[in-house]
Amino acid sequence: MYGNAADHPDRVRRYPSDMTDAEWAAVRPLLPVPAWFQGRGGRPEGYCHRQLLDAIRYLVAGGISWRAMPADFPAWARV
Repeated sequence: MYGNAADHPDRVRRYPSDMTDAEWAAVRPLLPVPAWFQGRGGRPEGYCHRQLLDAIRYLVAGGISWRAMPADFPAWARV
């Protein structure tokens, strides 16, 4: 739907904290539409929104530090 935030994340579900397809379907319409998509400037996102939300859920569920983020998530500084 929104560039790299489309329906094709390059990461497979592997952690219990990752969203199911049903959860993603419920959350996706609640996310704001990117400015670049509406012609208001900016550039397309570099990471899928679903991956970013999965990373946040992983941090919250595991109580780990940001820098201990597994390598299959976006860089900790981007989340």
